[in-house]
Amino acid sequence: MEISMFDLGDLTLTFAFIGLLSYFWRAQGTREIALRATRKHLSQQQLKLLDGHVALRAVWFKRNGHGQVKLWRRYNFEFTATGHERYKGQVVTLGNRIEGFELEPHRFPDDVIH
Repeated sequence: MEISMFDLGDLTLTFAFIGLLSYFWRAQGTREIALRATRKHLSQQQLKLLDGHVALRAVWFKRNGHGQVKLWRRYNFEFTATGHERYKGQVVTLGNRIEGFELEPHRFPDDVIH
């Protein structure tokens, strides 16, 4: 009976696979943070998130205020003010922190006085 050892190629693939799994695990956590923050932000403006999700559209490396390199992510989502129209929005994260929101110009709910 012969026992084979891992060669360098097998170890490289194993570590790459583990690294990929780690990235997706953390990315899922960041997406959940973005989703909760988006729901809260829209609720404060009396708007509603449509389809119940945010979709990752861009990833980049960027330095935070302390000079640390973090993953910058932009998520897209759709929202409504009246229930009849769909508008687009974006939420940006840096690491696991919310950097900001952008909302398309939209109608205001009828019960909001401006």
